Amino acid sequence: METNTFLTTANDSVASGQRVFAVVVVAAGSGSRLGYGLPKAQVPVAGKELLRWALEGVKATGLASRLIVTVPAGDTALTAIAEEFGALAVTGGATRAESVVAALNAINRAPAQGGMSDSDPDAVLVHDCARCFTPVEAFHAVAQALESGEKAVIPVVPVVDTVKSVDSDEYVSGTPARSQLRAVQTPQGFDLSTLLAAYAKASQQGLAESITDDAMLAETMGIPVLCVAGSEDSFKITTRLDLALARALYEKENS
Repeated sequence: METNTFLTTANDSVASGQRVFAVVVVAAGSGSRLGYGLPKAQVPVAGKELLRWALEGVKATGLASRLIVTVPAGDTALTAIAEEFGALAVTGGATRAESVVAALNAINRAPAQGGMSDSDPDAVLVHDCARCFTPVEAFHAVAQALESGEKAVIPVVPVVDTVKSVDSDEYVSGTPARSQLRAVQTPQGFDLSTLLAAYAKASQQGLAESITDDAMLAETMGIPVLCVAGSEDSFKITTRLDLALARALYEKENS
């Protein structure tokens, strides 16, 4: 997996002053579990595709100086939506990690968002399109922590279910204390040069393909990850039940 295209152009962390943010929206998923025969990001809720909801949320934050959307190979419909919002659409990979790297490597090609700084971004927010109803406050909580000097920040919510660890034979091996567990959401925020270096190192060590989110990558590289408050509205639309919940919550109000 190529990871060095943008490494030479990424800025080091700013010593002071306001961060310049790129926002990556990961929208290359197939959506097979939703049963629509469409990419997940193209499935409608309340008359809008999930990607459109997600990009409206990103624009409302006022944070994105560059906006990049990963789309499935051969896509045209999602690309057109991305371009409506001034975003650069790039083809995603077979895994989430490949999609994120493709987006990171394209940041220097993305046009500056209207009214935003044309300086090179030094921080990035990586957001799942499937969490398309994430409130503005969640974005700003992550961004503010990065501006205070953190290198990696994630929004989380408490775990309400009892969680068991199991062994290879499916017998319970332990019960972690819920007080020490959190469910992770997006956007996940990072110092840009730090995340690029972490992906490069993970690729060299053959770890990148096992990474399920960017915070996990940071953890394996020994980078401290700060947790900030997430939101119940940031639930991920993955299954038909999730989609039914989204429609129950939003269609009556927005259709």
